[in-house]
Amino acid sequence: MGLTASQIAEGLDHIARLSPPMADAIQRVGYPEPRLRPTGYATLLRTIVGQQVSVAAAASVWAKLEALLGDDMPPHDLLAADFDALRACGLSRQKQGYARSLCELVVSEELDLTALPKDDEEAIAQLTRIKGIGRWSAEIYLLFAEGRADIWPAGDLAVQAGMAKLLGLAERPDEKQARALAEAWRPHRGAAAIFTWHCYNNPAL
Repeated sequence: MGLTASQIAEGLDHIARLSPPMADAIQRVGYPEPRLRPTGYATLLRTIVGQQVSVAAAASVWAKLEALLGDDMPPHDLLAADFDALRACGLSRQKQGYARSLCELVVSEELDLTALPKDDEEAIAQLTRIKGIGRWSAEIYLLFAEGRADIWPAGDLAVQAGMAKLLGLAERPDEKQARALAEAWRPHRGAAAIFTWHCYNNPAL
């Protein structure tokens, strides 16, 4: 489970004491809603399914996979499914490769999603062993599913744009600048990330 509403509020209150612009923004737009996803294999599979397609298209593919493999979509069953059956569900050759990579790591127990390393960077390294799961996808999983408090997806364009808006910057910071700007917000950068998304298109700011 991701960060709860109270954890987000606690983190943002801490940051507000350090940053008057953040304090002002929080007062104007309020706290963001939690972003929660279940931990485990299915959430990562959904991430793969959803890459580079619309929300509606991803939902359609997912529904077809459920019809083929069952609601639990066991990784053993996905590995046993043939190429054409998965293609008929809407999985391209590339995405099938990514899905099989995930399933193989889970089935072999090389990747234990119930016991990822407590160190965030080590956990990201474990998750990015899955083909098709890059740093951003790993960070989003750790923030939304595991609720890790200090995850900071500085490469996210909306996070960067939200920072520019919140801090009154002349232009969007790049990833390196976004990391440097948020250093003072440790260990609550996860709440800050959720807040930047909340503010990105908010007309109140």
